[in-house]
Amino acid sequence: MTDIPKSHPRYASLVARERVTEGVKMGFTSSQGLIAQGRGECFDYLLGERTIPSARAATRAAAALLLLAEHPALSVNGNVAALVAEEMVALADALKIPLEVNLFHRTEERVKKIADLLREKGAKEALGEHPDISVPGLDHARALATRGGIYDSDVVLIPLEDGDRCEALLAMGKKVIAIDLNPLSRTARKATVSIVDNILRAVPHLTEQVRQLSELHRTDLEMIVREYDNEKVLRDAVQEIQDHLERQFKKDTN
Repeated sequence: MTDIPKSHPRYASLVARERVTEGVKMGFTSSQGLIAQGRGECFDYLLGERTIPSARAATRAAAALLLLAEHPALSVNGNVAALVAEEMVALADALKIPLEVNLFHRTEERVKKIADLLREKGAKEALGEHPDISVPGLDHARALATRGGIYDSDVVLIPLEDGDRCEALLAMGKKVIAIDLNPLSRTARKATVSIVDNILRAVPHLTEQVRQLSELHRTDLEMIVREYDNEKVLRDAVQEIQDHLERQFKKDTN
């Protein structure tokens, strides 16, 4: 990887870019994942490359939802593996659940490499190498799933994924948590809880919230979920983009 000085003003963004590029070289990430990373990077830039208040509210609700679930599940794709494999393992450990590899541009070699990476990072269980059922309504490889994992879950986290899988999982009666920097995407608009934040920040924050909220009584967790408004979170994210741009224009003209 390129040696990027920490003093660089875009240090975090450049490191993420390098990780995804390295993921392609290592075989975790598809070349199409580079395009997806660039799109997300654009929205993070518009948000000021920071975790906004509405994202914190969404993260808290997501943690409560995962803790309330009878069978929560965590999905890992190529970009997630390249960017936050260790962090996803920590989240799975905090919830005491397995991770499941799921890919749009699927090859068995890529699935195995990602599962091996997760196990190398400490995952107690990584599903996905032997799918035994399909998610209804999907006609591509992302339909493949594993019993005991995403297919049987009631709440599922799908970071950096597409809208059609989000909709298919919702149609199965699941609650879906998305991590998506684009508040206008179909995934963000359809998900039960949409965390509009960079995954590098979002997953550690989510793990922290899971650990903090795990001490709460079930009724308190239910209140957090009940009071959460995903439409408001998305509207707030759009407003944050607008406010950030206005501040930048004022700064440049002064």
